[in-house]
Amino acid sequence: MTAYCYLHGFASSPASRKAQHLLGAFQGQGRALTILDLNQGDFAHLTLSRQIQQGMNWIESQPDPEVVVIGSSFGGLTAAWLAEQPEVQERIQKLVLLAPAFQFLAQWLPRLGDEALTRWQAEGEFPIFHYGQGRMVPLRYGFITDAQTYDESQLRAEIPTLILHGRQDEVIDIQASRDYAALRPWVALVALEDDHSLLATQDQIWQVIQTWLRLG
Repeated sequence: MTAYCYLHGFASSPASRKAQHLLGAFQGQGRALTILDLNQGDFAHLTLSRQIQQGMNWIESQPDPEVVVIGSSFGGLTAAWLAEQPEVQERIQKLVLLAPAFQFLAQWLPRLGDEALTRWQAEGEFPIFHYGQGRMVPLRYGFITDAQTYDESQLRAEIPTLILHGRQDEVIDIQASRDYAALRPWVALVALEDDHSLLATQDQIWQVIQTWLRLG
């Protein structure tokens, strides 16, 4: 048997439309999809390391020998790093990455601007709009320093990986996924006519996932 897990995006939640759409799709196939709450009730201290550890804890708790991890945006980046962890690597059968946040800091920080980043570092926290909560929530600067310790060139686990990314993505340019896939022959990239939300192509995405995971 295989267990399935979904990792939502940055400043999102298990209640996101994408997460809930996939949950319903899996249920329609008579399969369970676990949606982890990566906020853990403490968004202020969120880090990539914490998300990876949470994913590891989930995998280690599963009675099923194999797992498939689906990750959206920053959750997709988390899934890729999860596959590098020797404690759980052999149990991860496949990865599905939806608009994964590769080159995250390089793409996101310039939008904040140098002044905001300097203030964030000086004050120790910065207000981020949290889509799951619908309001501004402070995030500690440790989020940045932790993310800076991860070198994506070290993502080398040869685990079959499906990436679905929108050509009109305004948050993480699809070129980041193209660059990632170009160096890794075990990665399949599907380009979609969509933006970062991937809401316009939800049905198409499910059809591709269903076929690729052989859920039919």
